[in-house]
Amino acid sequence: MGILKRFFSRKSTDLRFLQKGKWFAGRGYYSLAGLGIFILLWVAIGYLLFTRPGYEHFSGFLPLPTLNALYHLLLDPDFWRSVYASLRRVVAGIFIALLIGIPLGLLIGFYVKLRLITYTPIQFLRMISPLSWMPIAMLIFHSFEAAIYFLITMATVWPIILNTAHGVTLVNIQWLNMARNQGAKDYQLLSHIVLPASIPYILTSLRLALGVAWIVLVPAEFLGISSGLGYLINDARDTLEYDRLMAVVIAIGIVGFVLDGSIELIQRAFHWG
Repeated sequence: MGILKRFFSRKSTDLRFLQKGKWFAGRGYYSLAGLGIFILLWVAIGYLLFTRPGYEHFSGFLPLPTLNALYHLLLDPDFWRSVYASLRRVVAGIFIALLIGIPLGLLIGFYVKLRLITYTPIQFLRMISPLSWMPIAMLIFHSFEAAIYFLITMATVWPIILNTAHGVTLVNIQWLNMARNQGAKDYQLLSHIVLPASIPYILTSLRLALGVAWIVLVPAEFLGISSGLGYLINDARDTLEYDRLMAVVIAIGIVGFVLDGSIELIQRAFHWG
């Protein structure tokens, strides 16, 4: 009987793997279809707009010139140095936001009075465009690099705080009551129960923060710096290399897509996606 039980259990497990494989295959087909539609729209709109008389100098925005420029861009060491510079800024800004946002989110979610006190200020501050802080950052910080870190931190700290706090509010209250009955202090509840239970929401906040940071990064890099993907866009615009400009835009989308997909894989690895 034990052998039969193991056999049928293995068959059901194999079936789950097959179903999961079919799901990924179906998702892949839809993704390819969506990519094909995007390219067709790009071709149609591009030729409709940039083949008209007087707009020939914008022909670099068309797919073939862009893809050719993208190929040469990927072979350029300066491009990869710019990618590294941009990633460094994003990672630094989000890391600072995590150091601030996770503890605050845990406390705000855990203590109801603190949540009520901080609700209005947080909602007010998060509605301010991160780029609105740019003049203030320029006055406060002595380097453009530090100013960019500040802008990315201001853009990403709010989703981290709010999602972490939301995760805390969803922790099973019975777990907390049982731990309190055993004599657990608040800091023990936060470190041993609340924080582990909130990790899925922290990962979600990290994914949201990454998307916001990637959007803020490019205009932030228009500041007086000589590296980064935003700088490459500015440089291509100034030199009227529209094919290279569009290639950098596509490259930004690719890098951002890969980063977002990496976090999604981590979520799925823990069955939290």
